[in-house]
Amino acid sequence: MFRSNRLLWTLSAALALTLVAGCGATTKGSEAARGEDDAGSERSADPGAEIKEGLKIAFLPKEIDNPYMTIMDKGGTDAVAEVKGEGKAVGPSDAQASSQVSYINTLIQQRQDAIVIAANDPNAVAPALKDAMSKEIAVVTVDSDAAPDARDLFVNQASSEEIGRSQVKLIAEQIGGEGKIAILSATPNATNQNTWIEFMRDELTKPEYSKIQLLPTVYGDDDDQKSFQEAQALLRSTPDLKGIISPTTVGIAAAARYLSSSPYKGKVKLTGLGTPNQMREFVEDGTVTEFALWDPAELGYLAGYAAAALASGQISGAEGEKFTAGKLGEYTIGKDGEVILGPPTVFNADNIDDYDF
Repeated sequence: MFRSNRLLWTLSAALALTLVAGCGATTKGSEAARGEDDAGSERSADPGAEIKEGLKIAFLPKEIDNPYMTIMDKGGTDAVAEVKGEGKAVGPSDAQASSQVSYINTLIQQRQDAIVIAANDPNAVAPALKDAMSKEIAVVTVDSDAAPDARDLFVNQASSEEIGRSQVKLIAEQIGGEGKIAILSATPNATNQNTWIEFMRDELTKPEYSKIQLLPTVYGDDDDQKSFQEAQALLRSTPDLKGIISPTTVGIAAAARYLSSSPYKGKVKLTGLGTPNQMREFVEDGTVTEFALWDPAELGYLAGYAAAALASGQISGAEGEKFTAGKLGEYTIGKDGEVILGPPTVFNADNIDDYDF
């Protein structure tokens, strides 16, 4: 280290300000955003830049055999193909907090141009993602965010507040505004699940929900069998349960399967987030009245285009920047580097056959 003195400090500060002023548009502007190993490297943006051909973009789901994630990543690789890039999906067979780290490290070694990840845990993946960013690999989180300084962009399904509050409204309508309800979530550390649940809890503090009692959240770890068992355990421990909210496609399908063949069918209401194809039979047989979701293929597609725009230098991740996502049209980056796909759709017997995903 050089010995510091007042003159040297002043000259260094002035030089640093000059360099920053000459960089043009940059992403979040903090050293943390680029990792400690490359704190001086910031992603620049040229709105007129063309999307590069041959980009290598990898999609890293929470778990590779999750049906929702499969649909989402297919949408992403389709987007990459449209811009003449090489897209692929790789990932763990479980949704544990640290299971994605080794995959991130491998993708760094492969020199991918961008990594699109649905984070199992916001902090467990952060060091590896920061390492990727320090090596000029664009990082986009989708569906479930990582720590904000460990990614360039977060592509969100819809407003987290809108998702959380709407789930409470759906279940309240179905149970007549009173009774005990429970939440069957994915993993305890899933960023999106926890954010939605906080908004659910806040919504339930409103006077119109005063007769609804929320039980402690249970977790199926986005595993079909465990989610089935947790739904079964909920009814055994609370036979007067009126409703279940499961804001995870694995959880709602497993809970529906249990309810459909149990004495509680039609008596215990179930809502949450699921795909029309996996929930159609349970809507048709009366197990489920209404549930919600966005199109996961479109979510992945948007994330794919966002990653391509980042890796091409078209955007940096700064608030207010715009980019075009193929058939979905133009999007504007919001606060904290968030891009929102759009409002969720509510599915029921009247419209479920209009959708195929």
